Amino acid sequence: MAEIIVIIPAFNEADSIVHVIKEIPSIVSEIIVVNNNSTDNTAENAKKTGATVLNESRKGYGNACLCGIDYATKRSNKPDIIVFIDGDYSDYPEDLTKVIAPIVDQDIDFVIGARAKALREPGSMTPQQVFGNWLATFLMKLLFRATFTDLGPFRAIKYDKLLTLEMVDKTYGWTVEMQLKALKKKLSYTEVPVRYKKRIGVSKVSGTVKGSIFAGIKILGWIFKYSIK
Repeated sequence: MAEIIVIIPAFNEADSIVHVIKEIPSIVSEIIVVNNNSTDNTAENAKKTGATVLNESRKGYGNACLCGIDYATKRSNKPDIIVFIDGDYSDYPEDLTKVIAPIVDQDIDFVIGARAKALREPGSMTPQQVFGNWLATFLMKLLFRATFTDLGPFRAIKYDKLLTLEMVDKTYGWTVEMQLKALKKKLSYTEVPVRYKKRIGVSKVSGTVKGSIFAGIKILGWIFKYSIK
């Protein structure tokens, strides 16, 4: 049986984190919540629900994910697969078995849980998210012949392959950096359609104009950086 761990970056997700943790399938060996400088009870609620809680004071989605990876490298039992999922309960944690299936059954290196339109709750993605995903994946197709359709945060990757990517982005460019580096390293990859619903609370990225603009700049910056290499 594969050793699977889940990393959940979380900033002020006290109202949602318990739901996420409780619905993660029992095949997972450890659930790691990275408390990213929250000012609410995110950490306390996660601990009470049985998760391992790490504290990362440096703000940023990427910083939280990097903290979780660093923890994974220090485990006595190294994982075979790392799954990333957001702490806002917009994904369906029970879909984890679908997301890891191509790795377990077909030896694929990297899987994106793609938020397919047919499976999305109306209003669960803002217009700027939909457009941003389309633009980013269109550019990756145009420049790198990629087949990605989404930058979805619900994703799984073999642990050893993740380490070869040498991830560095500290903020909103984390997801696209992983996808671009997977292309560069010629990892095998696929997408699995997953359900998606309205998150609990307000998004720190797409919920603000500033967050949307900054995320867009970071994502396009990574794509054009790799296009000229």
